[in-house]
Amino acid sequence: MKVIPFQVPKTRQEAFRLQVDHLPYFYDRLHQHSETQIMLIEQGEGTLIAGDYVGRFSAGEVYIIGSGQPHVFRCDENYYRDAKKRKVKSIGLYFDRAYAGETFWQLDELKDIRQFLLRVVAIRVEGKTRMEISDLIFQITRAQKVAKLILFLKVLQTLVQSRNLKRLSVASTLQAIPNKEDKRMNEVLQFTFTQSNRKIMIGEVAAVANLSVEAFCRYFKMSTRKTYTNFLNEVRVSNACKLLIQGETNIQSVAYGSGFQNLSHFNRQFKKVTGKTPSRYIKSGM
Repeated sequence: MKVIPFQVPKTRQEAFRLQVDHLPYFYDRLHQHSETQIMLIEQGEGTLIAGDYVGRFSAGEVYIIGSGQPHVFRCDENYYRDAKKRKVKSIGLYFDRAYAGETFWQLDELKDIRQFLLRVVAIRVEGKTRMEISDLIFQITRAQKVAKLILFLKVLQTLVQSRNLKRLSVASTLQAIPNKEDKRMNEVLQFTFTQSNRKIMIGEVAAVANLSVEAFCRYFKMSTRKTYTNFLNEVRVSNACKLLIQGETNIQSVAYGSGFQNLSHFNRQFKKVTGKTPSRYIKSGM
């Protein structure tokens, strides 16, 4: 998918940038930045696109997005409808080699961390490590000067040593291109997120992209390495997961409510994306 270059605000010389966001919803355009991003979501839920991954995100989770990796944390539609009632909150750590300088990152003591960061596309931090990282991030928000830097390095050390990291994507499938294409792909994404709960004809989304059906299918496959139909099914499964998490147990209602027209097709796609059947997903506690 095509993406918008994004510059993280940086106002002073620092080893990393701490950013606390408290907003109606997260930035909802597919974008990328040179900084590696470690993000603790305190409030908010929706669909994450990162690399070739499409899936749910929710409060309490911690994610790592690698340098230059296109991504978007797209909140659910109710955050847009109820902007005065619903809010999101996150704490992010942003950093790259330019922050502390190339010499710093080339230190022998940072070799393992450096190699780890080079491999990151998109990771969800799980288990005991998630609790440890969350606590360290909260400590960073209260720390000053060298204590703040020590905590930051401890975050990186904890991640490198952890076995509780789930790789969501092993290779980026997304590329940055000129602004005209940024706008086109983001309009396709916005259309998909808002209309995925109904039957979508390929001609409709091709019209959103201002392309013929044939040209659109070729454009989307070249940009994402997946067909639009596959992508749409992944978004619908993400929406289905949301309904199940919220307590909906009627699988047929979930299937139709998330945009699938056929129950057996829904069951196949759900297992393909999540590795579980809908009923197993419910029993396993999601």
